[in-house]
Amino acid sequence: MAKEIILIVDDEAPIRTALRTAFSREGIAVQEAFDGREAMQLLKRNRYSLVILDVMMEDVGGYEVLQQLRASGDHTPVMMLSGKSDEMDQVLGLGYGADSYLTKPFRISVLIQTAKALIRRSREYSVEQKEIRRGPFTVDILRMECLKNGEPLNLTGRELTLFRFLMEHPGQVYTKDQLYSHVWNDMVVDDNTITVYIKRLRDKIEDDPRSPVYLKTVRGIGYRFDGDAGA
Repeated sequence: MAKEIILIVDDEAPIRTALRTAFSREGIAVQEAFDGREAMQLLKRNRYSLVILDVMMEDVGGYEVLQQLRASGDHTPVMMLSGKSDEMDQVLGLGYGADSYLTKPFRISVLIQTAKALIRRSREYSVEQKEIRRGPFTVDILRMECLKNGEPLNLTGRELTLFRFLMEHPGQVYTKDQLYSHVWNDMVVDDNTITVYIKRLRDKIEDDPRSPVYLKTVRGIGYRFDGDAGA
């Protein structure tokens, strides 16, 4: 990963220093921003392999940076850092399009491994096929867009990642733990998070979310995507 460049955005200098030192030992280059405003300027000028973004910053906070990043069509992986461990705060960050969420204090080793997983997944996706088709659905890999019968579904970054994974494995049943591992990179989230995202997907992909045709619940086990069910 010697060619990878990470942007670290945090108003606490000791945290930036600790992360810069840790990534340097891994051969990963780092750029730093001390607040959200500086981060947005850097993001307009440069491309990064990963953005590590603090939630609570004065003036321009992490969520605002994340929203503007996603609104611009930039799907660079984003890891959120926060002193808040509240469940809804984590769901909010993931809903805005974050790829991972760590609460402070955190273990540097865990952050490094999560960062590597996010970068690796992003790189793998960028060199795979340009699109995936299943039934009425198409995921355009280059545009990071999901369509149903040619119409955009307007999925968030995390929703798109989850739906893409399910589309790549039609007919296969996945438990919540397996979805955590494959989509959330083993990040610790509770059952409610998966339930929330499954509901959001159904609201967007199903004609009648209360009677799903494509995204099925396998009682007592998990979930299965049937891409050709409506054919």
